This record gives sequence, structure tokens and C-alpha cells, in this order.
Amino acid sequence: MEYEIAHWYAARVKFRTEKMIKNFLEMKEIKHFIPFRTVFREQNGKRIQKEKPVISCIVFVNTDFTTALSIPYDSGFSMSYIYNSEKKEIQVIPDKQMEDFMFLLDFSDSIMRISNLNLRRGDRVRVIKGDFTGIEGELIRFRRHKRVVVRLEGIFSLATTYIPENYLEKI
Repeated sequence: MEYEIAHWYAARVKFRTEKMIKNFLEMKEIKHFIPFRTVFREQNGKRIQKEKPVISCIVFVNTDFTTALSIPYDSGFSMSYIYNSEKKEIQVIPDKQMEDFMFLLDFSDSIMRISNLNLRRGDRVRVIKGDFTGIEGELIRFRRHKRVVVRLEGIFSLATTYIPENYLEKI
């Protein structure tokens, strides 16, 4: 592993600490990705707006290995990085996968579904037309529709809505 080169890492964190960790990372100017969404709920007859993480208890950081390991100690927050048992090291998320993952999360909930289920592996495909042009992933059938899944191994998978077959090319 190259210790001085920035890579994307995913870490499990304690429930409801994502916003505090985000503030810490911003203060230290460490590149990160912790997506939040606005939810509304009713409390005592009033409509309350609240920010919630899209993916609970997971934060993504883009930094060198040494800095990544120092974040839990410097911040005082409990963080455990996702471990790749095959390579026997902390899981590095390839830049292209992370870019596709962040791109898909920019769309609304109606366009994308988050899943941490073990989806069956299919053909590797690239979207060549439409809103998702350039996204690479696996072709699956989910609820009888063809979708492209961007998978962050051992962490999460994102599935697009239906994509016509002629919008795809096999990699």
C-alpha cells in the first residue's frame, strides 16, 4: 500500500456522530464524503425539518493512509475502517467507483435505490446514453427491471432506475 498517496476509505462510526465527524474533517481540511438528506417529520403538530445521513454509520475519507489512521485519535470519535480480508489491509475504494457512487447519490430517492444486500453478479456494463452516461457497474434485474449497480465492495451498492438495453455497452 502506498502510504503517502490519497485514497478513498470507508469507516464505520457510531450512530448519530456523522455530522460531528463531518465538522471535524472540514476543520482539518480533509476531503470527505458524508451525504445527508433533508427529512420532515411532525412533532407536536409542527412540521420539523431535519438533516439525516443517507447511509447511517458510514463515512468516506480521501486522504493518505497515515492521516486516515490518525483521524480517530485526533478527533476522539470511534471509527473502524472497512477491512479487506483477502488483501489483509484496510479496503481502498477505487476513485472511479467512488466518483460513480457520489454521482448517483446526487439524484433523488426516486431515481436511485440504496441496497446492502448481496446482489448476484452480472455483466460489467457502462452507461453510454442518458443521465447516467459514464457510470460503470454490474447489470442486474431488480423487480423485473434492468438496472446498473455501482458496488463499493463490502460496504454498499447503489442501483439506478430502469435503463434501456440500448443505453448500455458491455465492458
